[in-house]
Amino acid sequence: MSNSFAGSTPDSLSPVAQDLTRFNTLGLVSRADAFVTLDVPAQLPALSALARQAPSLLVLGGGSNLVLPERVPGLVARVAFKGVRLLEAGPQAWLVEAAGGENWHGFVSECVAQGWDGLENLALIPGTVGAAPVQNIGAYGVELEERFHSLTAWDVRQARYVEMSAADCRFSYRDSAFKHDEPGRWIIVSVRFSLPRPWRPVLGYPDLQRHERLAGGAPSARDVFDAVCDIRRAKLPDPAVTGNAGSFFKNPIVPADQRDELAARFPGLVSYAQADGRYKLAAGWLIDQCGWKGQALGAAGVHDRQALVLVNRGGATAADIMGLARAVQDAVIERYGVRLEPEPVVV
Repeated sequence: MSNSFAGSTPDSLSPVAQDLTRFNTLGLVSRADAFVTLDVPAQLPALSALARQAPSLLVLGGGSNLVLPERVPGLVARVAFKGVRLLEAGPQAWLVEAAGGENWHGFVSECVAQGWDGLENLALIPGTVGAAPVQNIGAYGVELEERFHSLTAWDVRQARYVEMSAADCRFSYRDSAFKHDEPGRWIIVSVRFSLPRPWRPVLGYPDLQRHERLAGGAPSARDVFDAVCDIRRAKLPDPAVTGNAGSFFKNPIVPADQRDELAARFPGLVSYAQADGRYKLAAGWLIDQCGWKGQALGAAGVHDRQALVLVNRGGATAADIMGLARAVQDAVIERYGVRLEPEPVVV
């Protein structure tokens, strides 16, 4: 290889060139100049040594929240740590730990199977456990920060482990401290979740209230899990079939007076009151009302069942995806005066 930082280390982390097409759910053709897989935390000191020589470091989980260019010139490290364990069965909560490389949906499924309830509303979200706090994922009335206890991260720059609380992570809507620090600074090794006992279902979203599995009676966590999976499969394309990164835009949060003004002009406006008095607007509704659902620009398109999802129609590049994203943003700004912010990380 031509990379000056590609040599082996005492822990035998030897970067290789790697096709990244199968490592991103949008299915964008991309290639890394230097790629390593982290199978065990013991390799982390070697990663820090490599990173000091690399022009940049991209940390890769499930690739479900990334827009990758055709060439990634720096070092790419894929986190593949595995393991799930119950740390404590207290009277108020289950304390469960999962390694950063665990598949998120697989982890949620395991928790439900074990009776560690509380994450079922977050079923079928693509990605890894380690990526979940970065994005502060959420769905159907539950945010990750509500179930988060703490995490262990590796500080690549200082080559040391760091324990982080929720306050350290600075969670907000689809945001965290990890998004604002220098790229490649942190490897999330493991995450701990506090799952409440006794458990109560969270059924505030209309889609859940209407679902036949949850009609009448007292639903179990398994019922909620299955209902969420049904709803997501009906609305969202399977990345294995149609390349996508899930919801491409965040639901914008606006002041109450702006929401009231929009509701007066657009009576069908979909919005949700927030605890701080602001309102979350449904980005998918805004996009749909602008006529973009099912539309395309070249190889990039807006999904025909869920306007929040941008799809690779075959052979799309990062430029194609971002060109479509900008066109959608411009349409929403022109009609509603609201700017949509992309969720994925654009490398």
